Amino acid sequence: MTLSLKAIETLRFASGDEDIRAALYEEFGDDLFTGFDKISVALEKRLAEWGSDDDDEGDDEEGGGKKGLPEKKRRKLLDPKTWDRDSRLVAAATQLRQALGGTLFEDHNLFRERVDDALQQAGIRLPAAELKLILKAVSWRVESAPPVIAKVHKLGKAKADPLGGFVEATVNGKRSIVEYEPDADLRDTEQVSLLEEGGIEAFIRREVLPYTPDAWVKEDATKVGYEVSFTRHFYKPKPLRTLEEISADILAVEKEAEGLLDGLLVASPGA
Repeated sequence: MTLSLKAIETLRFASGDEDIRAALYEEFGDDLFTGFDKISVALEKRLAEWGSDDDDEGDDEEGGGKKGLPEKKRRKLLDPKTWDRDSRLVAAATQLRQALGGTLFEDHNLFRERVDDALQQAGIRLPAAELKLILKAVSWRVESAPPVIAKVHKLGKAKADPLGGFVEATVNGKRSIVEYEPDADLRDTEQVSLLEEGGIEAFIRREVLPYTPDAWVKEDATKVGYEVSFTRHFYKPKPLRTLEEISADILAVEKEAEGLLDGLLVASPGA
């Protein structure tokens, strides 16, 4: 993790539709963030014409017609709050860079602590969702990095249950129960039979933990139910034909082919 200028710049279009917002920024500049009222009419007109530059190329192939933008996307691009929020993210990340520099952090937990301290000292209060966007923009996945802590519980307030995602660990010199943030790239689902001896726990211990020792089960995502295979239970295939029927069809086709060939041979001399 590092607060690089390149990473901070991506926050300018954090509200989505990055390619469109980048193109609009090239055209309207900082007025999108600081003087939206001055360019709102021009922006609306520009979005109404969006895609018309490609119409001439598409007339021959697709019958012409404006491409345009979906109404929901257009309304979002015309919402000054989205541009203001992105501007606020860039400003906050820039202040964090001034406080922390461009230092490379290998431990996301330490980086987050430094960020929290810097925000507090600067008197900046960010909603959790906006802080998450900043952290995501300046971070990337590293296999050897320490696991990211999501929550810390005092001993006695929570019970260690590694299979349920509650692990006993030392945090800031104190033994605690921690919950780690899951890696979305490694998240997976399994179908466990209701007849599985020992249930889900036995299955995970036998089939998952030997290969991924730090895996855990997300209880609130577990669903219990039945899967009915309609093909297996209700599909009735047509009975196959017998060998005698197949042989009879083959012989009939061969006989018909011979008749056609004979007709061609007889007709050829007079052709």
